[in-house]
Amino acid sequence: MTDASFEFESNVAPCRLHLRGDWLMRQSPEGAAIYAQAPSECKIISVVTHELTCWDSSLVIAILSFEKLCSSNAISVDTSSANEGLQQLLSLANIGPGNAVKGQKKASTLLKKIHKSLTDLGENVSDTIIFVGMVAIAIKQWISNKAKTRASDIQFFIEETGPKALPIVTLISLSVGMILAYLGSVQLRQLGAQVYVANLVSIGMVREMGALMTAIIVAGRTGAAYAAQLGTMQVNEEIDALKTMGVSSIEFLVLPRLLALVFVMPLLCIYADIIGVVGGALVASGMDVSFNQYILQTKGAVDWVDIVTGLFKSMTFGILIAVSGCQAGIACGRSSTAVGIATTTAVVRATVYIVLADTGFNVLFDKLGI
Repeated sequence: MTDASFEFESNVAPCRLHLRGDWLMRQSPEGAAIYAQAPSECKIISVVTHELTCWDSSLVIAILSFEKLCSSNAISVDTSSANEGLQQLLSLANIGPGNAVKGQKKASTLLKKIHKSLTDLGENVSDTIIFVGMVAIAIKQWISNKAKTRASDIQFFIEETGPKALPIVTLISLSVGMILAYLGSVQLRQLGAQVYVANLVSIGMVREMGALMTAIIVAGRTGAAYAAQLGTMQVNEEIDALKTMGVSSIEFLVLPRLLALVFVMPLLCIYADIIGVVGGALVASGMDVSFNQYILQTKGAVDWVDIVTGLFKSMTFGILIAVSGCQAGIACGRSSTAVGIATTTAVVRATVYIVLADTGFNVLFDKLGI
């Protein structure tokens, strides 16, 4: 084993730094020691390594330290004459996270930020359209009985989405019905028309709040669960395994979840409507409105058009929740952090889709006189 040594050759242009011997950990000179002997007249130093016998990471550390000291004094270091392995390690070290941050210190202009935001939005829209198209093809396959979708999976997700969501739907729907009744009573008491609280609560729950609040609850409960489940499968490479076996992840994983929500959401909506009306009845009973009066007013206020409108909304909301959750899960990265991001993305997207769809439905129904 020969000791590590170095020598500067300054009588040529550019100056050369010859490295010799075994550059091993705790036995090789440091970058500061090399820089201390660099000729002051050298402005460009070429590193020559053909006389090295063996080396490890200590050589990389020494050269990086030497380069840093040289750059602070306007001296350029050329490593193109070094062996290929050393050049690759130096390149990796120079593009690491610590150095990448330095290169990104320049503030992006407002135009660049806007361009990036629009580009990301366009990619998200494109990905969503492609995903919806794949789901539509899978539904067609399922209708023609050609999809690899198991009935047992659909039944499982129906049980997970429906009965287990009843407690939270009950609590929220009862509270919303009581809130609507309290808000309406403030104005109706001034006119002596407390009995019309039943109309307010029943129409509000059946046409709007029943479907909307149920969708928000399911988006936070089930949509997030779908994203987390599929995201974890993506991390564990289970989805890749399905593709390797020739099984469509859309048909096998996404379609059962979507169909479960399509079947369950109208039922949950009806249940939420009933509980909300009951909540309004509890408040109306304290405003000298008998239970029989309340029921008669409700029957006169609500017709089948109102009920069908709410059910149609709830079914559409179910599709939006399933698409948001499953798309976020399928597109998840390969880390636990990515699963968390996918879950958050699923809930946010589902909520935005629901609100936008509900606004569009209300405008459409108003124009059609429904």
